Amino acid sequence: MLSFILMAANGLARTGTLSTAHGDIRTPAFMPVGTVATVKAMSVRAVAQTGADILLANTYHLMLRPGAERIARLGGLHRFMHWHKPILTDSGGFQVMSLSELRKISEEGVTFQSHIDGSTHSLTPERAMEIQQLLGSDIQMVFDECTPYPATEQQAAQSMQRSMRWAERSKRAFSPRDGYGVFGIVQGGVYPGLRAESVAALTGIGFDGYAIGGLAVGEGQGLMFGTLDVTCPHLPENRPRYLMGVGKPDDIIGAVLRGVDMFDCVIPTRAGRFARAYTAQGEMNMRNARFAEDAAPLEEICSCETCAHHSRAYLHHLFKAGEMLGPMLLTLHNLTFYQRLMQGLREAISAQNIAVFAGDFLGRYQGGEA
Repeated sequence: MLSFILMAANGLARTGTLSTAHGDIRTPAFMPVGTVATVKAMSVRAVAQTGADILLANTYHLMLRPGAERIARLGGLHRFMHWHKPILTDSGGFQVMSLSELRKISEEGVTFQSHIDGSTHSLTPERAMEIQQLLGSDIQMVFDECTPYPATEQQAAQSMQRSMRWAERSKRAFSPRDGYGVFGIVQGGVYPGLRAESVAALTGIGFDGYAIGGLAVGEGQGLMFGTLDVTCPHLPENRPRYLMGVGKPDDIIGAVLRGVDMFDCVIPTRAGRFARAYTAQGEMNMRNARFAEDAAPLEEICSCETCAHHSRAYLHHLFKAGEMLGPMLLTLHNLTFYQRLMQGLREAISAQNIAVFAGDFLGRYQGGEA
């Protein structure tokens, strides 16, 4: 039900357009995380100004508060949060699996206690899809079991096979409409054979896109890239590929070079709340005393309002004074930086220059704190 058109490829890196009911998504794409129908410290207008084409929202959190049925009565998630571009909702699988002391897994689904008030809830593949339908998200994710790391091959196999059974149930429960789609999630830990088996099961079911789950959970960048190396070649070329929960700029570049199209992560917003700025010359801690009298902007090349109107000294002052404007301004800059990176990747792929772009960017960025 979703249209995905590849515009260009350079090596394994790709750029294209994913069309949804609420607009087009340029890939490679980074999705800011709007966990509870808000990107922390940002208005939706400010998020749009960064260049973001799509946001991610969280099924688990929204089902608990304010509730999917309430959001549906209020006109759906787009109207509720006043964001009229595409929205992807995760299925809640990662969140409920992380409640190790508060949940019980069965073949039917997961029963868990709310982290808010301790009330008991059940989440099944069918209910996860129903919630996402009520929210009105453009891209829904199947309900899966996020395999922990480390896990033995046997544990990873059992977890992956359950996720594949849940994926089939999720697909059956999905209500197809033009402009709305559902993505399957590849699992299998760091085991190449299991990843291939998972892809085969998902492509047999058939999805609008394919996410790669169970990474960025502690395995390290080397293992993550190695897993992508053995997973991406099995995925259909004519469907978008989404690496869940990733990541830092060097993670994203490495994944794009391996054929990944979509990303999400809390890193740029979380860093903004803790005085960490992302720049092309590396990361900067705005609490550092060396910025107390620095009149320069964070980045001369950045077009965001933070860099256009405020100095490093002012940002340093805001964080030292505990003013909420500090996280707001720094989050705006960090998300703008991420979107500028994605635009640079898209342009480099189109120009058949991705290797040079990646090498130049990483050479500056990994040089240390600016």
